[in-house]
Amino acid sequence: MPQIPPQTSETSPVGLVGVGLMGEALARRLIGAGLRVIGLDIDAAKAARLAALGGEAATSIAELARQCDPIVLAVFDTDQVEAVVEQEVLPALSDKSGKVVLCTSTCDPDRIARLGTRVAARGVTLLEAPVSGTSEQVKRGQGVGLIGGDREAVARVATVLRALFPSHFHVGRIGDGGRTKLAVNLILGLNRLALAEGLVFATRLGLDPAAFLEVARGSAAYSQVMDTKGAKMLERDFTPEGRVRQTLKDVHLMLAQARTAHQSLPLLEVHANVLEACVRAGEGDRDNSIVVEEIRRRGQAT
Repeated sequence: MPQIPPQTSETSPVGLVGVGLMGEALARRLIGAGLRVIGLDIDAAKAARLAALGGEAATSIAELARQCDPIVLAVFDTDQVEAVVEQEVLPALSDKSGKVVLCTSTCDPDRIARLGTRVAARGVTLLEAPVSGTSEQVKRGQGVGLIGGDREAVARVATVLRALFPSHFHVGRIGDGGRTKLAVNLILGLNRLALAEGLVFATRLGLDPAAFLEVARGSAAYSQVMDTKGAKMLERDFTPEGRVRQTLKDVHLMLAQARTAHQSLPLLEVHANVLEACVRAGEGDRDNSIVVEEIRRRGQAT
């Protein structure tokens, strides 16, 4: 593999750790904006995909961390974020490097806040930028970034944030981005589940489901999920844009936060139950619109 030329004072490539569904969407946004992207994924095929898009593959996270600023994380969960930052990124940097790590993963907000404090002591700033929207929406520039952390650091990476999320909000301190994302995703997931149940119900009543979906779009029941997931449910096209297991991970985070806040979330408990059933059915890596299949199965059980 060719060596990546060293960073100069005039240019600062963007690092990207994780080139899965969301990571690839982020890479497309950055490359499309004319930014140089150096990325890494444990799956060699995904790293090759990044190169095909116009990015460059790093040989290690340490190499990426030394050359890039900011370093964007698009990994699965909080454990992976902590491992990448504390076991890979920080050891590769000198103290007081002044670099920014931009975490786009949906994580435990309290752990991310504590991680932010720990890395600040090493001269690194952690910002969080979980995104509201599917990977396809992010590719089209329709993802909404939910930014938590120091305002000055946010201003320093403004060019990258604008490339990733033409629409983004600074929602507060580190941890608040994740809290906002969990609350938004709670509503979104229930909308998705309600759509699945409504489509199955309409079909069982003898209505044409495609025609019903158009009526629902024009009704007071409309939600954006009808546009992003309705056709997938009707066509049974569960090519992933947001995987079941990722959604279930987020739901478990919501429930954990609710316990801390002494909040009962009865509808979310139902959503968790449906997602867990999908995982048991071997559908964990399919698109989360596949909840409609579990609703169909439950109808057949009566």
